[in-house]
Amino acid sequence: MTDISSPQIAVSPPRNEERIGFLLVFLSALMWSLGGTIARFIDAGDSWTVVFWRSVWAAAFLLCFMVWRDGWRGTLKLFRGMGLAGLAVAFCFATASTSFVVALAYTTVANILLMQAGVPLLAALFAWALFRERVAVATWLAIAAVIAGVAIMVSESLDGAASPIGDGLALLIAVMFSIATVITRRFAHVRMTPATCLGTMLAAAFAASQASALGVSSHDMGFLFAFGVVNLGLGLAFFATGARLVPAAVAALLGTFEPILGPIWVWLIHSEVPSARTIVGGAVVITALLVHIGLEFKRQTRPQRAGVTGVPSPN
Repeated sequence: MTDISSPQIAVSPPRNEERIGFLLVFLSALMWSLGGTIARFIDAGDSWTVVFWRSVWAAAFLLCFMVWRDGWRGTLKLFRGMGLAGLAVAFCFATASTSFVVALAYTTVANILLMQAGVPLLAALFAWALFRERVAVATWLAIAAVIAGVAIMVSESLDGAASPIGDGLALLIAVMFSIATVITRRFAHVRMTPATCLGTMLAAAFAASQASALGVSSHDMGFLFAFGVVNLGLGLAFFATGARLVPAAVAALLGTFEPILGPIWVWLIHSEVPSARTIVGGAVVITALLVHIGLEFKRQTRPQRAGVTGVPSPN
């Protein structure tokens, strides 16, 4: 997953709050990394049934979270205030979360998560294409590396070794999250937690119209509850709370634990081994992202000089 919830605050928080932010963002990545592992325990054969119940549980959790945090009046005010930007993010989130479940029937967890690792760089590319935001040379190089890595992963579908549907859906997930990220940055004053909640509602409504049956076993319902609440809802709640307390580059760096840990959990628990091309392509994507985030983190933490780097001069 990526930052589609709350903007960064401008004032640096106290050190202890920053440490809490580190922990919460890491926990969000940890929760999100469990998605593929939880899904592999679900026996329901219809992916739309899985989408429906996962979305219902996630929507219920997010709604309760907002009511607990902001009260009923505050929650209604957030929904009314998200505007067209929130509706666009909700659509992107609904498409991405639905595509994730459907893609699991066609490709490996590693393929899906490693493609998502390139979301921050794809977002920079879309921001340049749509709004002409300046992109540094180092970012262009990282974007090229991510595209190369994704090309290596999806090349298996070109020679029949993997499903083009699965790789296509995995790429669609990354694109939707990238667009949602760009919209959130452009409308940083809008709280996007209600938008993600609306996204789960839209996904549930669409899945209900497509599912052959909505009934599931008690075994599946337990894992569907975990899939919606623990993996999706709790992960988002952790991120929405913690990302406001840490620098953007640090949040992005901690977020890389999701594509790194996700394939490991599935390999250890379900013996789902990524293909050689997935490993090679994923390594290229992760390396490009880590190098880029490291350079960004160094830039953000570089001491600023008055009158030179945007800090106003005492005079």
